[in-house]
Amino acid sequence: MVEPLIAAVRNGDAQVVDTLLRAGADPDTADEHGTPALCLAVEAFDLPMVETLLAASARPDRADALSRTPLLRAIEMGACDITNLLVGRGAHMWIKDAEGRDALALARHWHETDLVAELRRKSGRQGPVDRSAVSSDSGFVCEQLSLGSLTVRTGHAAILTNLERSYGIATPFDELLSRALAEPDVDHEVWWATTATLSGRHGPTTWNAAVALRDRPDPLERYFGAEVIRLMNLFDESDDAPFDGPLADLFLPWVASEPDPRVTRVLTAGLVDTPDPRRERPLTILTRHIDSKVRQTALSGLHCPIERGDHEALSAAVERTKDEDAAVRRQACRALAFAPTHDQGATDALVTCLTDPDEDIRVEAAVRLALRDDPRGDEILDSLYPADEESPY
Repeated sequence: MVEPLIAAVRNGDAQVVDTLLRAGADPDTADEHGTPALCLAVEAFDLPMVETLLAASARPDRADALSRTPLLRAIEMGACDITNLLVGRGAHMWIKDAEGRDALALARHWHETDLVAELRRKSGRQGPVDRSAVSSDSGFVCEQLSLGSLTVRTGHAAILTNLERSYGIATPFDELLSRALAEPDVDHEVWWATTATLSGRHGPTTWNAAVALRDRPDPLERYFGAEVIRLMNLFDESDDAPFDGPLADLFLPWVASEPDPRVTRVLTAGLVDTPDPRRERPLTILTRHIDSKVRQTALSGLHCPIERGDHEALSAAVERTKDEDAAVRRQACRALAFAPTHDQGATDALVTCLTDPDEDIRVEAAVRLALRDDPRGDEILDSLYPADEESPY
């Protein structure tokens, strides 16, 4: 008979698992093959289940019958988010698999492995490999490859990059750039892993290497350089904010001439993150950019001029309440909440949004009106579930 906890983990039933654990079930329960519940959750790419079991004190280093710990199994399968979680919860990186490879060596092996060939070798099948895009809870994407009963994800480059940082290895800039460029989707998790790694190196060498990519013909190289610079500034905790001025000096002329929307998104986000007042006029212009994500991000950086009652910034936000993209309209509502209370144009625009076809925007407008002591959105708010008494809404 299958243990109830094992059955619930296999079914992905987090509620049942939580109930069983609260009732005293052993989080280290293993199945009939000697595979612990935590390994089963890893093999299902079930990050919430892994979190639940770890929270119940499941041992992060308990191996299966093949001497594979949950961490080693996550690395094999290319599960970057689960690997990061296990390392963060204290999983030992120096435990070795049956071939004598620790976490770093195993990650490097899989990074250098042809995943399709490996799936065919292990499954004994030669048919087509099923491919699908999957998203992590962090919002990053990767590709999932399946053949028969075997499944892997393309997170190995990101895993290797993160583990190198944990091992104290400073991987060269060009190597990290190559890993990112191997995945053309900038939302792939390797782009975050590589650029975030480089952003922690605050010296001029990394800054200059990133700046040098500005004039590359490949927009992906420009994206990489801009993102490294943006993150260096964003994550810097120095009191003197040494990157604010140089970033504005670089990004202001760059954003005016950048043709690729993906790169423009990064440049816009970088300008939003810096307090340099020179950004306000370009951000106002960027609220009319062809790319909706650029428009949305630019609006998020106009709070200060809107709060001052700047006519151009206010007009731009009011205009975007009629944007074709719902996310932009919602951001416009948030921006208008900063307008002076006497600004009738901002208030009227929020009132108009109370009839938006998108419910989220209607609620957003109602909330912003309530914060301005305007009761015209109260009917919408009253129709929602009761809010906590401590809620400002």
